[in-house]
Amino acid sequence: MKALLWQGVNELSVDEVPDPTMRNEQDAIIRVRKTATCGSDLHLLGGYIPFMERGDVLGHEFLGEVVEVGPQVREHKVGDRVVVCSFVSCGRCWYCRQQQYSLCDNGNTNPAITENVWGFAPGGCYGYSHALGGFAGSHAEYIRVPYADQGAFTVPDGVSDERALFASDAAPTGWMGADLGGVKAGDVVAVWGAGGVGQMAARAAVLLDAERVIIIDRFANRLQMAEKYLGVETLNYQTQDVGGELLERSGGRGPDVCIEAVGMESHSTGPQYLYDQVKQQLRLESDRPIAAREAVYHCRKGGSVFLLGVYAGLVDKFPLGALMNKGLTLRGAQQHGHRYIPMLLERMERGELVTEHLATHTMPLDEAPHGYNMFKNKLDGYVRAVFEPSR
Repeated sequence: MKALLWQGVNELSVDEVPDPTMRNEQDAIIRVRKTATCGSDLHLLGGYIPFMERGDVLGHEFLGEVVEVGPQVREHKVGDRVVVCSFVSCGRCWYCRQQQYSLCDNGNTNPAITENVWGFAPGGCYGYSHALGGFAGSHAEYIRVPYADQGAFTVPDGVSDERALFASDAAPTGWMGADLGGVKAGDVVAVWGAGGVGQMAARAAVLLDAERVIIIDRFANRLQMAEKYLGVETLNYQTQDVGGELLERSGGRGPDVCIEAVGMESHSTGPQYLYDQVKQQLRLESDRPIAAREAVYHCRKGGSVFLLGVYAGLVDKFPLGALMNKGLTLRGAQQHGHRYIPMLLERMERGELVTEHLATHTMPLDEAPHGYNMFKNKLDGYVRAVFEPSR
């Protein structure tokens, strides 16, 4: 089969690899119909996430058709159309029983790596380095899905492939940020980043009855998209004073909930961007925390900050004093998608949650290296590419 392979920093190729095979009785083999790029994939492409190996298959957001199931799979049969959570979770361990699915004790087949780096190992993730299990990713014609009854979800007939695709990762990740960030009726919510995850976090805040939702970015097409499809306010940090605007729009207090959906390669117009960029390139810090710093500084006293962007290691000049003295609650997580996906599919079916607009570019899998180049350099109004494998 064809698959998109990581061949080194900023090097991708589409090549033939062996078809996936069943390894366990709870596995399923999925023929991939659609698979989307994600901003966190760019961290892999740029070499900021270690433990990638030449020939690893990328991709973690996908939808497809079941072509084979193991003898212990009860919820799915050949021919089912399913969307699969990007994180691999067993559904039975202590963490899964607490609905903290991305922390699963059994989903990551290489726990020693992240135990040494972070103290404990999270669950596994498709196509996201050997630190998160070394699972082959979804930018391929077929993919093996472990714990299929747990991680694959049947798509309702009334939901298109284009809409359901984003129930794999972007929509549940964004919803988790609003949910665990504590958004409630009447809140003012600020979201840093108008990519797929940031837009879904903003829409989640709207559906959770926030009074005002403001999304912050620098790309005009993304901000226009957020206004049109999400019904939220926008700020362009290149042309507007973010801190002053947030104070004015929140009655002088600052947002009740700040959601950071940018991550380790965040951008800024100020000198802090040059500082962090140099330190990151020299590997004196692994992550650029510019958006995270802003979220901490601009959140109201006693408010909540949730980190949705991917971070890998260490950051410099994190405002711990502001966090403590303002009485903020700081949380972060990889997505607990299994908790949210069934509900999100229902909302998609009712038309409350639309996602098709996120797929600004659709192309064959053979063109995936070109798609990632466009994604990395933000060309042609790019937000997400969707690859369509064919066989």
